[in-house]
Amino acid sequence: MADLSAEFVGIKSPNPFWLASAPPTDKEYNVRRAFEAGWGGVVWKTLGEEGPPVVNVNGPRYGAIWGADRRLLGLNNIELITDRPLEVNLREIKAVKRDYPDRALVVSLMVPCEEAAWKAILPHVEDTGADGIELNFGCPHGMAERGMGSAVGQVPEYIEMVTRWCKQNTRMPVIVKLTPNITNILYPAEAAKRGGADAVSLINTINSITSVDLDAMSPEPMIDGKGTHGGYCGPAVKPIALNMVAEIARNPETYGLPISGIGGITTWRDAAEFLTLGAGNVQVCTAAMTYGFRVVQEMASGLSEWMDEKGYSSISDFAGRAVPNVTDWQYLNLNYVTKAKIDQDACIQCGRCYAACEDTSHQAIAMNEGRVFEVKDDECVACNLCVNVCPVEDCITMVRVPGGQMDERTGQTVPDEYGNWTTHPNNPSARAAE
Repeated sequence: MADLSAEFVGIKSPNPFWLASAPPTDKEYNVRRAFEAGWGGVVWKTLGEEGPPVVNVNGPRYGAIWGADRRLLGLNNIELITDRPLEVNLREIKAVKRDYPDRALVVSLMVPCEEAAWKAILPHVEDTGADGIELNFGCPHGMAERGMGSAVGQVPEYIEMVTRWCKQNTRMPVIVKLTPNITNILYPAEAAKRGGADAVSLINTINSITSVDLDAMSPEPMIDGKGTHGGYCGPAVKPIALNMVAEIARNPETYGLPISGIGGITTWRDAAEFLTLGAGNVQVCTAAMTYGFRVVQEMASGLSEWMDEKGYSSISDFAGRAVPNVTDWQYLNLNYVTKAKIDQDACIQCGRCYAACEDTSHQAIAMNEGRVFEVKDDECVACNLCVNVCPVEDCITMVRVPGGQMDERTGQTVPDEYGNWTTHPNNPSARAAE
């Protein structure tokens, strides 16, 4: 039986699945239910400084993007940080940690970019017995407009400065939550490391407007005829998150910096992908908001079964295994050749592959008599578009064409019968892995 226990920056949890800082972790009632359902940890919804409470809208807070089957692909959230009093949150955090000592409990924080404000709140959080803090440098709306959230996360110098303040004034591990609303994720990640961060977490939400009400002529969600930009999350952001996690994991300057992966994780497979790309654990929000807290049981059992099947006894057996295989375009083997192949027994003759290839690709699929579709090898460049548009799984596959010589420019050769080839010494991923 696979061991799902995880240790992240010294914080132990029975599995790598944490609930991200968001509405699901807003109060004691929610967090207790989450732990009873099986979550390994939570990041408590972001706390602010003492004083007048934050006021959220009393209207729709979420916009949505759905797939053709009404499956939720993305949420646009305009909710701010907690609107509950600081002392109430602190009291509840202390009670939960007392009753669930084996679960990870990290507290998300966001206060003005002033040393005194950070120094003031840290002792209060320490007194709760929490395992660590997460600096929320990611919210792209509301709080950012007040000089916090992504307004800090987009300035590496501020990230380094605030991180250093926190490291100098707390015993707790400091996790820095990064915003994706930036040109290069490596700049804030490197700044967090310079500031002494124990880890980074990413990605926070992406600045977005998901839809417009064409009758009211207002963005949605709409409050009294007006709308605003919000933070986009859910399955739709997963590819962006995976790329940013991988960039940090393979960058020589941040190599070895622990990463908590966030962004569209809905299944055990999503979690496994983040872990293989360098994450030490994963945080989940939208999946819990869509399917309820018990979704973690499917994630945990699925990951366990996959690990058993592959012979992995612990998460460390496969964590980061994909990082050396993430490279830059110039290091790809240009002598590696594949061609599309259509399984005529599986083909339902819908013609989608033909239409896509004929109209928008390389005219490499012929439609023969009786709507029999065949690949023209001489024209096929193996772009994979036909595979992606085909509604029948495994009907179209890419088959390797043997042969080829070493590429003098990249120093790589055609893969052997096991699919392996020589790695170019200038590959940044290879250097980081070493």
